[in-house]
Amino acid sequence: MIGTSWTHLLARLMINPFIGTALRPNHLTTLRLVSGIAACACFAPGTEAGMAWGGGLWLASAFLDRADGELARVGNMMTRGGHIYDYYSDNLVNALFFAAIGIGLRHTWLGRWAIPLGIVTALALLACNAFSEQLEQRSSSNTRAYSGRWGFDPDDALYLMSPLAWLGWLTPILAAAAVCTTTLMIITWVRLRRLPLQA
Repeated sequence: MIGTSWTHLLARLMINPFIGTALRPNHLTTLRLVSGIAACACFAPGTEAGMAWGGGLWLASAFLDRADGELARVGNMMTRGGHIYDYYSDNLVNALFFAAIGIGLRHTWLGRWAIPLGIVTALALLACNAFSEQLEQRSSSNTRAYSGRWGFDPDDALYLMSPLAWLGWLTPILAAAAVCTTTLMIITWVRLRRLPLQA
């Protein structure tokens, strides 16, 4: 499915010069994975410098998440193995982000709740993504579990984590994410349960 969000369009513009070169989607996925894990390692100590570096690395990782898929689609390089690698890399990095900031925010007003909130958010996000994947597979062709509006996809919110880290606003974000992600997980599970079983 061709993405139509602003970030998809930007990624498509950026990868166009690499069409027909030795660059492959899996190369970008690997860069996304490495930069995302590096960002989480920066977030975990909870220092100002760590938040600054983590925010920059996270922004690069989030963009690479778009770029690998666009290179695969535009360059006609889509494979089942590439999709699986991309899917699990994205799930790992996004879940690890919330676990990492939970560790990093343990000295804020969240105190001892920061780490459990990070873990709960990470697990809820993993479950929500798994339910969404099943929902899309069992629904009609080109059906997305959650669609965006006005040129933005729901997962574009991940880009906001970088400026929020730079501004020092991740503490309330983690508290809200724990509630919102868990709620979305439950809603997605209910939607999945209501679908008729495949023959």
